[in-house]
Amino acid sequence: MATKKVTITLEEAQLDRVRELVEAGKASSVSGFVQHAVGVSLDDIAGWGALLAQALRDTGGPLSRDEKAWADEMLGNQKRRTRSVL
Repeated sequence: MATKKVTITLEEAQLDRVRELVEAGKASSVSGFVQHAVGVSLDDIAGWGALLAQALRDTGGPLSRDEKAWADEMLGNQKRRTRSVL
């Protein structure tokens, strides 16, 4: 698989912890750790998306505006996003 070098910004404490893992042999490198973390995150998002799609199919389809407003209130969301994060 082709790779491309990018620059990312991390909190210093996060970078310190990643470097400690590399030094302890629990991660191959900082880049390797970040690649793994991104892969896990992408798989997690895909899994939750599939789970949500199945739940919506099982319960009658997409949420209504009232249902979304109720969920936002229960979750403490101040303002609904108007566009997708992805």
